[in-house]
Amino acid sequence: MNHTRLKKQLGAGPEPATPFYVSIAGNIGVGKSMVTTMIGEVFGWRMFFEPVINNPYLDDYYKDMARWSFHLQVYFLSQRFEVQKAIMDRPGSAVQDRTIYEDVEIFAPTLYRRGCMDERDYQNYREIFRNMTSFLQAPDLIIYLHCRPETALERIRQRARSCESEIPLDFLQDLHAAYGDWIERAPALCPVRIIDTEAVNLRDDNAAQLELLRMIREAHEEKHEKAGKRARKAAKSK
Repeated sequence: MNHTRLKKQLGAGPEPATPFYVSIAGNIGVGKSMVTTMIGEVFGWRMFFEPVINNPYLDDYYKDMARWSFHLQVYFLSQRFEVQKAIMDRPGSAVQDRTIYEDVEIFAPTLYRRGCMDERDYQNYREIFRNMTSFLQAPDLIIYLHCRPETALERIRQRARSCESEIPLDFLQDLHAAYGDWIERAPALCPVRIIDTEAVNLRDDNAAQLELLRMIREAHEEKHEKAGKRARKAAKSK
């Protein structure tokens, strides 16, 4: 993917001063990291990726989900809370690979329903999340990348991460069902755009890439305009 060419095609323009925060959501293997990188490099935004490479629990988790699910979910929750704090504490726009909400809405409930997390740990985990919510900043936009679980499994095999080699299809199917439920409720949190990555090739289709980037730019400019109107209104009322 030629991000320099994409940047030229998108056209030069001043970056709105109002920060914009985009999160890329979706099942394992759907292509979140690739899209996060494209957005971050084209717009020059800070990029935050899911802690996979140096994750101390991931290998053990995929070998024995029942033993390590709670530990892994708490680790992810902690790491993503740090990301949320970094996004809020430092001015500027950002793009994030997977939201903190997916941990509590998708992964933990799926593991609980599959018997990989007991009632005590599950309720403890949800309580930790509830205690964090008052400190969280919702994204300005969630981009949900959708594909069938069978396609996700094929993409996982193609990227060949050793820790993911034993992921079963039925686990991806359960996650897929949980995403279907959550994505209907997610617009209460922030605007959501859904992209079918089987119909839209964001890796190779230049036109599809530009369409996504232009949509993000328009949403960013809209937020900036609204912020300006609020500021002018506040100034007049003084």
